[in-house]
Amino acid sequence: MGQNDGVSPRKCCQYVQINGDNCALECSGDEYCQWHDPKGLQGSPDIANSLMENLKAGNKEGNSGQGYVLKNCDLRNIDLVNRGHQTGYDLSYSDCYHANFKSAHLFKVNFKHASLMKADLRHANLHEVNLDQCNLLGANFEGAKIENVNWGDELLQEKQARENPDRALDYFQQVVEICRGIRKEAENQGLFETAGYFFHKEMVYRRYQIPKYTFSRLVSKTVDVFCGYGEKPMRVVLFSVFFILLCAIGFSFVGVSYNGENFQISMDQSIKENIKVFFGGIYFSVVTFTTLGYGDITPIGMVRSLAAFEAFIGSFTSALFVVVFVKKMTR
Repeated sequence: MGQNDGVSPRKCCQYVQINGDNCALECSGDEYCQWHDPKGLQGSPDIANSLMENLKAGNKEGNSGQGYVLKNCDLRNIDLVNRGHQTGYDLSYSDCYHANFKSAHLFKVNFKHASLMKADLRHANLHEVNLDQCNLLGANFEGAKIENVNWGDELLQEKQARENPDRALDYFQQVVEICRGIRKEAENQGLFETAGYFFHKEMVYRRYQIPKYTFSRLVSKTVDVFCGYGEKPMRVVLFSVFFILLCAIGFSFVGVSYNGENFQISMDQSIKENIKVFFGGIYFSVVTFTTLGYGDITPIGMVRSLAAFEAFIGSFTSALFVVVFVKKMTR
């Protein structure tokens, strides 16, 4: 008798997982199991039930769905809820290009580093799904439940643009397309924090597509710095505080008129007196910035130009804050 009694030894799949282990499933072809076969499973019948059974069995055996090739697979209405476990099924690094997940239940599924490019996610439940570094280009989120989705700190294309400057413009356009799609769906569902986050990102990457050192790009950058394209009212507040303090320093050192006397910081005065002058400068800067103008302290000499400029900036900034704040609150 032969060593294996004439039976060929079991050949395992050659797919290497991120932890360095090989896939534990049996090889169905020359190198890979049916789930890691680069040719995909789009023609396989009843693929949804097979996938569910395989992932459930994998939980018991310590396997995962990492790196599965699910291109063009019909997975409509599939229920991938990992019941009885704290974490969802692991489909990280999977290729789900053009997969149909319409009305699928994907609660807590891990799609980290996967590809959902052009995937149909309409009306799918994506609650607490992990989409960190997932390729979302062309994915359809219409009607999908996207509350509490983990989008990651940056989109995959943002990282690719940073690592491949030669193709950066193409990646910028992809980021804008992805952000626009998510932002519109978030607005439809009343998820305005999510919508605001992706609107800001969308506008930033629109700016990156404008040629450097142009007036249009400068204006766009200025709007971002001042108010985050209307999504960050605290930037207006912080700028106001910074500008008030900056002007206060100018008023304190150059000097203003108080009760007919010159009121300014001097080396001949005590620290206590100079601190008093500085706080007086802050007071004058505040009433100038807010255009109150009580008249108890008046600018003299060069300070008049600074006061006029601060009043102009103050009027503009106050109006900008009202617009941004109302925009946020009326959502």
